[in-house]
Amino acid sequence: MNDDLGLDVPLPTRVERVVSIVPSLTEAVAATAPGLLVGATDWCTHPPDLDVTRVRGTKNPDVDAIVALAPDLVLANQEENRASDLDALRAAGLAVWVTDIRTLDGAFASLARMLAACGLDRPAWLDEAEAAWAALPEPAVRRRAVVPIWRRPWMAVGRDTFTGAVLARLGVDNALADADERYPRIDPARLPAHDLVVLPDEPYLFTVDDGPEAFPDVPAALVSGRLLTWYGPSLAEAARDLPAAVAR
Repeated sequence: MNDDLGLDVPLPTRVERVVSIVPSLTEAVAATAPGLLVGATDWCTHPPDLDVTRVRGTKNPDVDAIVALAPDLVLANQEENRASDLDALRAAGLAVWVTDIRTLDGAFASLARMLAACGLDRPAWLDEAEAAWAALPEPAVRRRAVVPIWRRPWMAVGRDTFTGAVLARLGVDNALADADERYPRIDPARLPAHDLVVLPDEPYLFTVDDGPEAFPDVPAALVSGRLLTWYGPSLAEAARDLPAAVAR
């Protein structure tokens, strides 16, 4: 089978041990086949009771620890993980499946293919998530937002991102969609026209007292970063909760 990058992944006849180095993918596998995962990153917080070996983070995975777990398959993401780490895992003889998810429709298709690579049938939660987004009415009014993801230095969502696609479906257009970078540095005092700032609680933990004050001229929507940026079982919850969260 070919992954989202078009690379042929040498899958075994039966996948019984999986390491995921992306929190969203970890949750997707754990919700579909409990017990299949043997390793995950320190940032894989869902499900909360996940009991597997931790292999550091998405940007600095412990390659030796992953190899020692002898997984049949390692799950990764083009944006979340470094190519050098994935190359090291392949060089060690491991099969690595890389996802590349930038749209809602792309998420549904990519997750189904990834789970199939794990030897799993399409789960009910994925059907429910896709149906939940399909059922949302077209927005009557469109907003234009800036979506910071970090401060010191300030960074925001730019072009061609899953986060931007989710917000667009909710009637919120990204004011930085034409940026040269996917996550550009920004100056809050020098931004394109916008009438909303969307502040997720990850990767930077924006709060009512930390973030909105930098954008005093527009309303701020504080939202769950998991609902805004993760692709997996959280997608159904996102379709239910995000419309009201960004209606400021």
